[in-house]
Amino acid sequence: MTANFQSEHLDYFLDIYGQVDFLPIYGHESRLYDINNNMVIDFSAGIAVNSLGHAHPALIGALVEQANKLWHCSNIMLNQPALELAKLLVEKSCFDKVFFCNSGTEANEAALKLARRYAFKNFNKKNKIVSFKNSFHGRTLFAVSVGGQTKYSQDFAPLPSGIEHGIFNDINSAISLINDETAAVIVEPIQAEGGVIPADINFLKKLRELCDEHKAILIFDEVQTGLGRTGKLFAYEHYGVEPDIISLAKALGCGFPIGAILVKEKFANGFEIGSHGTTFGGNPLACSVALIAFKIISNPEFLTQVLNKSTVFFNIINEINNDLQIYDDIRGIGLLIGAELKDEYKNKARDLMNLGFKYGVATLTATADVTRFTPPLIINHIDINYGFERFYNAIKELKNS
Repeated sequence: MTANFQSEHLDYFLDIYGQVDFLPIYGHESRLYDINNNMVIDFSAGIAVNSLGHAHPALIGALVEQANKLWHCSNIMLNQPALELAKLLVEKSCFDKVFFCNSGTEANEAALKLARRYAFKNFNKKNKIVSFKNSFHGRTLFAVSVGGQTKYSQDFAPLPSGIEHGIFNDINSAISLINDETAAVIVEPIQAEGGVIPADINFLKKLRELCDEHKAILIFDEVQTGLGRTGKLFAYEHYGVEPDIISLAKALGCGFPIGAILVKEKFANGFEIGSHGTTFGGNPLACSVALIAFKIISNPEFLTQVLNKSTVFFNIINEINNDLQIYDDIRGIGLLIGAELKDEYKNKARDLMNLGFKYGVATLTATADVTRFTPPLIINHIDINYGFERFYNAIKELKNS
């Protein structure tokens, strides 16, 4: 492995991500190691993906066992891991049908296509999609158009039409946009990329009422909030609001690419044979890993531990902030936590993230002003404390710079 990876990367890759100065070679639980065995405490989990940490033995076992049986088959054939996973997802949720794909973007694309097609079949010209400013729903042209952050869409015009954006958590804004022309409303229970902003319960309840009134499909984007991240299996459970479709990915495969939508029976005929598809979605390798991951995460004791660890995270972040006075607001649910920087440190979230790697802790950003914490759900208390000791030093350097 070359030590000059940062300069070589620009020779071979499109310069898109702005990678940090750390090249992980292997990982174990909540720790990452580079070629020189330097260790980083992982408070990011691959952006809320590696919920069971790195190199989880049960996931490795599932992958190896399936790799010795069947890697891939056409979707004109059923495979056993996909069937078992779909059955569990339905049994553990309020939904009836499943469609598997490969990513969160694909899941949202499928949800939106299904909603528009259902509306077309049943209501002819009803096709409007309502989303919300500051939202994020993926990177395809359709997904960035539906997403509420123009920085991701403005350079790719012309964009798909029939999409309107309301103000998140503003009931009056939703009322003004949702009408009989609305095919679907898509919303994140927590705007993760938009700053880790939880939805107000009354806002989501009103969206449910408006969708029922105007015969629109309510879609919850739970790509980041689903599968234990908030301390419940799905974030909608915190609100007592059932959507009609939910999109999942990230933690579903705990690092192995897989996405899904779960759909209420009433809307399942939005798709029929040939109306949508995917080559790799629901392949045996992905579903075998996701099946084991889901069994572990859906255990009530596991979810209780997530909530307990969340309390520890919030307490330590608040203790650090009481000492160093760097954040204005600390918010989130479960182990999806955002900390908004004070005015004097605006636009410094990425600088702080980079300093974290210098001191040996991996965090994320959620906007230029918000530090985001999405650690593995299996993180232990030793690594929580160890990681925050390192993060404390990163904040001190930022304040002194």
